[in-house]
Amino acid sequence: MTRIKRGYIARRRRTKIRLFTSTFRGAHSRLTRTITQQKIRALVSAHRDRGRQKRDFRRLWITRINAVIRDNKVYFSYGRLINNLYKRQLLLNRKILAQIAILNKNCLDMISNEIIK
Repeated sequence: MTRIKRGYIARRRRTKIRLFTSTFRGAHSRLTRTITQQKIRALVSAHRDRGRQKRDFRRLWITRINAVIRDNKVYFSYGRLINNLYKRQLLLNRKILAQIAILNKNCLDMISNEIIK
């Protein structure tokens, strides 16, 4: 029986995975089996942390808004401000409110005074 040489497909697949893990340290970028394991692990972590990043930023924005509101003593809590924003149908998301709170506190005072009226 004649000898059959393997094609280039498996090698191409391994080099594609190796390019993905080329910046990893040690055996995680050299050995084929650990390369595939680390690629799976990296993709799982990336997928998980995309959702976590959204949660973390939302918590950061809420903390910033709450700190400025309590400092100005216009409102007593963040929740009361957000509730009144929705009642007045002022659709400002938390990211924009946090930027206003940091960069221009007077504008946040004007918004909160407008809600009180």
